[in-house]
Amino acid sequence: MDDLFDLPLLTGLCSVADFVEADEERGLIERIDSLALAPFRFQGWLGKRLTHSFGIHYDFDRAALARTDPPPPWLATVRDRAETALGLAAGTLEQALLIRYDPGAGIGWHRDRPHFDHVVGVSLGAPAAMRFRRRRGERFERRTAPLPPRGLYHLNGEARYDWEHSIAAMAATRWSITLRSLSERGRAAVGD
Repeated sequence: MDDLFDLPLLTGLCSVADFVEADEERGLIERIDSLALAPFRFQGWLGKRLTHSFGIHYDFDRAALARTDPPPPWLATVRDRAETALGLAAGTLEQALLIRYDPGAGIGWHRDRPHFDHVVGVSLGAPAAMRFRRRRGERFERRTAPLPPRGLYHLNGEARYDWEHSIAAMAATRWSITLRSLSERGRAAVGD
């Protein structure tokens, strides 16, 4: 865990620096770019970031979950290592969302859908900053967490449920492997 003076920036947010090595990062980027990445779709709108899902796909146009292809072995290896590094039981992270943020692409303020519980990310390529906010009366309380290349972050508890997060438009290309577990609502939606 990589927190200033061992105090987390937010309760429920932790990070692991250098989760992947530089050579592995290059290989992961090549594998992500070899996939059929498609513009992110949200209620008929196409976003600038390019995505591909494994395990579980969330359709924002229909607000529905569906099972999709299992992760390929190279991605399953990253998922398994993330579960081990974070002390999560094997098989906890059922969804993998691969994202490429080209220059100008970001993601607006949001909380991940309630169908998901743990949110784990591996950052590749350009560094970024994950911005957090939560309403306090008429104002927002804000925090910013760096997302260095090759690092891993985990949103759980308060950081996951009480704060919104976003990433400003990127100046250089960044790739992300986002891994999520299903909540009880998500399990019901896929028929588990």
